Amino acid sequence: MINYHASTFTWRSRHSPHPYYRYEGGFVGKFGDVYDVRSNLQASFEILDDSSGRVTEVFLGSPCRGEYTIADRNLFQVPSFEFRMAFSRHRDVRISRGTGGEKEKVDERPSTLSERYLDFKLDLRRFDRSEEVYDARQVIDSSLAGDLLNARSTYRDEARNLTVAVEYPVNLINLNDEGAQFQVCTGPVLVPDLATWDGSEVSRGFLAHVAFTSFDHVEFILRRDVEASESDREWLARPVGRDRNDLVDPDNRPTGYPPRRWQATTYNEVWALDGHNVFLRASNGQGGDAVDSR
Repeated sequence: MINYHASTFTWRSRHSPHPYYRYEGGFVGKFGDVYDVRSNLQASFEILDDSSGRVTEVFLGSPCRGEYTIADRNLFQVPSFEFRMAFSRHRDVRISRGTGGEKEKVDERPSTLSERYLDFKLDLRRFDRSEEVYDARQVIDSSLAGDLLNARSTYRDEARNLTVAVEYPVNLINLNDEGAQFQVCTGPVLVPDLATWDGSEVSRGFLAHVAFTSFDHVEFILRRDVEASESDREWLARPVGRDRNDLVDPDNRPTGYPPRRWQATTYNEVWALDGHNVFLRASNGQGGDAVDSR
């Protein structure tokens, strides 16, 4: 059982000049400055290749709003967007901006973590003592007792002979104590785009939320970008303060300039899957020794 709140991914990178943009990546420091970033983990999935027995892990990091780093003032970038990353133990995994049925341009060879960062470290923490729970009554009793709960939702892709197991903390659960019923409705999680499976890894995933009320069925609702109206783009795309898209040389513009300057998203596409859900339970005492129940 992964302790996501205590697990982190830390990376180190160097601020280098961009051929076009003055504030590429949002960094406002001196060229050559080295930065470290630490992000908590929020969820993960494993893909088991049943033919080879190989298991691939992919992790979802916590989000932040687009920012200027490290500035004294004007810290948030406007137009705003969400920065979030997904990665395996070896390389980046692109988070889709479309739906499962849409084709997106995906790099033929995603950058490896070693290529992208000067240094990096995945600190994956697990609870010392945890157990699997398959009974609705136990789920309710554990929830009301304040136990720490993860869930693991597993489903099959028969055509590719792959098994996917998505694990995540149960941040929200609805309970009917008298009727011994529960409903998990939580997120975010990451689910793989198995169309990008190359035999060892995937290069794209979908940000989603997850819901289930039984142990044999799970539903994921996927996030996607939506096109804002022209009137909304007028204010969505208007920079406040520093402009991330300022050019080093206004006469030297990259192809496709100016880039899209807004981000509006919705959750719309639902995957309803036969699968297998299990709860993972750990005592809340493992999370710390300070309790405030006021």
